[in-house]
Amino acid sequence: FCCLGCKTVYELFSENGLNHYYDLQKAAGASPNPTVGKYDFLDSQEIVSQLIDFEDNSAQVASLYIPHIHCSSCIWVLENLNRLHKGIISSHVDFTKKKLTVTYTSNKISLKELAVLLAHIGYEPYISLQDYDEKSPRTNRSLLYKLGVAGFSFGNVMLLSFPEYFEVNEFWLDRFKHTFRWIMFFFSLPVVLYAAQDYFISAYKGLRSNLLNIDVPIALGISVLFIRSTVEIVLDIGQGFFDSLTGLVFFLLLGKFFQQKTYSYLSFERDYKSYFPIAVTRITQDGNEKTVQVYDIKKGDHLLIRNMEIIPVDGVLTKGNAQIDYSFVTGESDPVHKKKGDTLFAGGKQVNGAIELIASKKVSQSYLTQLWGHAVFKENKASKFQTMTDGIGKRFTLAVLTIAALATIYWLYREPSMALNVLTAVLIIACPCAIALSAPFALGNMLRIFGKLKFYVKDTLTLEQMAASDTVIFDKTGTLTSSRKVTAHYEGIPLTKAEESLLKSSLRASNHPLSRSLYKLLAEHNIVTLDTYQEELGKGIRATHANDTITIGSAQYVGANEPLVDNGTSVHISTNNDYRGHYAFKTHYRNGIRPLFSKMGQSLQMAVLSGDNAKDRQDLKQWLPPGTPLLFNQKPEDKLNFVKDLQQKGAQVLMVGDGLNDAGALAQSHVGIAISEDVNVFSPACDAILDADRLSFLYDFITASKKAVSIVKISFFLSLLYNLVGLYFAVTGQLEPVIAAILMPLSSISIIIFTTVMTNWVGHGLKGLFSRNAPRT
Repeated sequence: FCCLGCKTVYELFSENGLNHYYDLQKAAGASPNPTVGKYDFLDSQEIVSQLIDFEDNSAQVASLYIPHIHCSSCIWVLENLNRLHKGIISSHVDFTKKKLTVTYTSNKISLKELAVLLAHIGYEPYISLQDYDEKSPRTNRSLLYKLGVAGFSFGNVMLLSFPEYFEVNEFWLDRFKHTFRWIMFFFSLPVVLYAAQDYFISAYKGLRSNLLNIDVPIALGISVLFIRSTVEIVLDIGQGFFDSLTGLVFFLLLGKFFQQKTYSYLSFERDYKSYFPIAVTRITQDGNEKTVQVYDIKKGDHLLIRNMEIIPVDGVLTKGNAQIDYSFVTGESDPVHKKKGDTLFAGGKQVNGAIELIASKKVSQSYLTQLWGHAVFKENKASKFQTMTDGIGKRFTLAVLTIAALATIYWLYREPSMALNVLTAVLIIACPCAIALSAPFALGNMLRIFGKLKFYVKDTLTLEQMAASDTVIFDKTGTLTSSRKVTAHYEGIPLTKAEESLLKSSLRASNHPLSRSLYKLLAEHNIVTLDTYQEELGKGIRATHANDTITIGSAQYVGANEPLVDNGTSVHISTNNDYRGHYAFKTHYRNGIRPLFSKMGQSLQMAVLSGDNAKDRQDLKQWLPPGTPLLFNQKPEDKLNFVKDLQQKGAQVLMVGDGLNDAGALAQSHVGIAISEDVNVFSPACDAILDADRLSFLYDFITASKKAVSIVKISFFLSLLYNLVGLYFAVTGQLEPVIAAILMPLSSISIIIFTTVMTNWVGHGLKGLFSRNAPRT
């Protein structure tokens, strides 16, 4: 062991069965730093309350920045913290952000003890209150510092090298050229030891793990240039290649800086401008209900949260029977009971009727984004194009090393003075960085464009899966039909005012499209607070107030005593176990459904699943291609099983639903798209959220995703073509290392420009299509 700290960590891991940590990577981890008194400020509950993301009774969730996260063994041990301490429930690592999200029991381990434990095993968290201020996010300036060092050194080395470029024989130049060379050597040291260190570290970690990553040839090229140049000035046989060396690192870092800025810009637009179309009901001062976008919520707003809705903002409960499911946050699905005056946290889902709350802060859209990508809901789906990128990168690196070795051997035999130049030029010019950048930039930019067009896709993997889809399944009610254009008439025994009041109060709590439609159609009545509320997805609602019970839903669910002739979509009602009658609905399909079916039928298989009866069969049969499956009276589990059956037959399934009864089918399908109208349908079960007004353009979005994948393939081809041409000039000795160093980042930048321009062109075509066909029917 290098120190007592590492020995302590080893003993701690051994006692808790975590020895596999050392199998993942040799010499993994870091020596723990002493933390005596360092985290004493976490004894203050006021400070802790600002740092934690969620708190309910004894359960707390905290996100910590861990600078030392760097490899697979780090991820493995940090996601197994629950085996080190019984108070830790679960932990999840976001590797790219070096962020650890921990769910723990506060009466068993405090945040301070958690921080000390992490520091004890070598993963000391960096905690600063300003890092949690949205106005001053953490920025990593290390790349900027390294770029500055490399640029300063490159400029001075070029200046000192200038006289020898022209081989001027002048007394003072000849006298001081040795001094100039040693000054150039010292200028190159910070470039090699500091500015270029990331390439050496990455190459070393890759080789240590028996992986050839794209930084191996770069690190080898820098090493060869530095060693050759040092040998030349020590033996006084030449001026070396310090100009090429510093220029290589400077242009590499310049390309990386440009890539980082471009990609962070795309991420910014996606994360903070492409808001989810989640709506929530705000109760105005005069008692009216108004649907507003979540980012319009302000502190002090009076909000109505219906059954199965996500709470979008922290607030204080003012009315209703709150049973909150915090599984989206903690992974625990047991509902937590809350009483009037209790604090409710964003991310919880109300599962027992409607509640009202007063917002205590503005909505955190980034927090909702985090819920959408929570590890609890992630599936281990392999990405074909990511795998393609990785595979090409590995094979290309191996090919480059082989070509470099053969070319060097050839030139050593033919003209030894050229061998080193050829080796360096080959290693520099043939780096597959451009190949690795193709997919992230093309698909990332397409995500941004889709977001601007009100189609919100979770990640690039979803985009790839969408492009590969060959089967599209539609739910009917709330998806193909619109709740905005519904009419209904009542048939049966007239309801009393008390029954109508109870009916409207029960419907107010539901998020089902028919419930929302009927709620809007009913006359104004006093809203009463329900004693009990139960909603069974796909069946109906049962609620009680005082001594009255009401049941709303299908004829079978409400207990109709005699067979009913049901020729349409209906909501049946019984009170105190006596059947009263039903509301018959006349539904309207969304604009553009028929043209959508017509276009999709040319290249995709389709199916329609509905929980309603078959009254619309003939209409749908006329619009859909012959042989399209039309299944009615489908329960949520029936829809899920239908998707499974198709997948077992090899189909790539894209499911479109309303996010409620279809949650299981959405999660099971390769791509699940939830339609958003004017209700909060957000669910981590879906992979994308589509504005209801954009449904008629779904096929155009699918076509655009296929074009984006084609752009990736074209950029792959251009990258390979560039490398082949560059290799020819490098192998034949016609390419100087400094020219190769300039061309290499230019190739990466050109690929970024190409993918951005092409995807923007596709997006421009989509926008033009929308503007031309917005009113189509």
